[in-house]
Amino acid sequence: MEASNKSQVMLRAFSSRNFRLYYTGQAISLIGTSMTQVATSWLVYRLTDSAWLLGLVGFTSQIPTLVLIPLGGIIADRTNRHRILLVAQILGMLQSLALTWLALSGTINIEYIAILGVLQGIINAFDIPTRQAFLPETVSKENLGNAFALYSSLVSVTSMVGPAIAGLLIVALGSGLCFLIDSISYFAVIIALLAIQLTSRKVVISKRKPLEELKTSFKYAFGFLPIRSVLIGSALVCCVWGFYLALGPIFAKEILQGGPNTFGFLMTASSLGTLAGGIYLTKHSNVLESGKVLALGIGFMGVSLIVFALSRVFWLSLLSLLAAGFGFILQIIAGRTLLQLLVSDENRGQITGLYVMASTGAVPIGNLIAGALASKIGSNNTVILGASICIAGSIFFMQQISTFRDLVRLNLPTEGA
Repeated sequence: MEASNKSQVMLRAFSSRNFRLYYTGQAISLIGTSMTQVATSWLVYRLTDSAWLLGLVGFTSQIPTLVLIPLGGIIADRTNRHRILLVAQILGMLQSLALTWLALSGTINIEYIAILGVLQGIINAFDIPTRQAFLPETVSKENLGNAFALYSSLVSVTSMVGPAIAGLLIVALGSGLCFLIDSISYFAVIIALLAIQLTSRKVVISKRKPLEELKTSFKYAFGFLPIRSVLIGSALVCCVWGFYLALGPIFAKEILQGGPNTFGFLMTASSLGTLAGGIYLTKHSNVLESGKVLALGIGFMGVSLIVFALSRVFWLSLLSLLAAGFGFILQIIAGRTLLQLLVSDENRGQITGLYVMASTGAVPIGNLIAGALASKIGSNNTVILGASICIAGSIFFMQQISTFRDLVRLNLPTEGA
């Protein structure tokens, strides 16, 4: 009976039909997305054999997201989020089909990969903030924290399964098949979105210009310690995580003397760590302790990445990335849940846009920095440097825990929500 009650607590967000549909569609689609990420990284490194170009392509594919995502947040607040998601998924499918055709026809090159990456980055600028702002519409507010933990666990599982499958398929059949599977997987989320039934949401009609709204959102977000901590902490961990993502193929090939399957297993290990962190937070969701979770997650990730950078043994690299993934997701889930509970629906898209700009937008910056540094000081030293900054950031955030907790308690809609 006790085990049954624990299961019900961990899965309580599934009581919502809309959340079940959304979750199922994303589960299938995200596997394809994670396969494409691995296949693209390996293809770029195979075509160029350059750490700098590996980081540069990662940067160019994500920089449009960083630049345009504040606009995406404003549009998410002013228009129908459900409709935006449908359009974004259809466009993403078309982009993936183009990548598939180029790869299977043998005409793929680094220029085409970069151009299609930029197009996907533009789509993501509108899709990502809308997706995160839309999730609260599929579940009741009391189950919101559980929904985010479950969704983050889903991302971890798909990021674990996708790279493992991609590593095997790339060796046997090449990257093109991974791109094809990704194209087909978009149908799942499109069908799920069409099946979701929503009550009409009052769309905000603002007389202020977009730039004025952005200034107001920036002022509010960075003037309030809990949200400021979430934004800065997410930017830090995602930037350093971008080091690992950009340089992963180099660690797999040059340091561990492996191939695409080795890279896939490394990605799977970090994703398994994020899954473990997600499961942990489905059972431990004390919002008032979010500040401590944020700080500890950053520090734990930093220490683990230093071990990974120093490792020359495959099993130790896997274990260190598992631990790094655990620390990474602690910060991400705690910050994302806290953000959604503290902001109102009227500015949810804008604040979410700032959050995604700070987190997702930091990844391409990390890619670019990693590529530049690795060509000068080596991949190992680059990861160690980034990880050390994470540890310093963790110590800094720990010094503000008391003030953080008091501010969260005063601003939550209900005590201990």
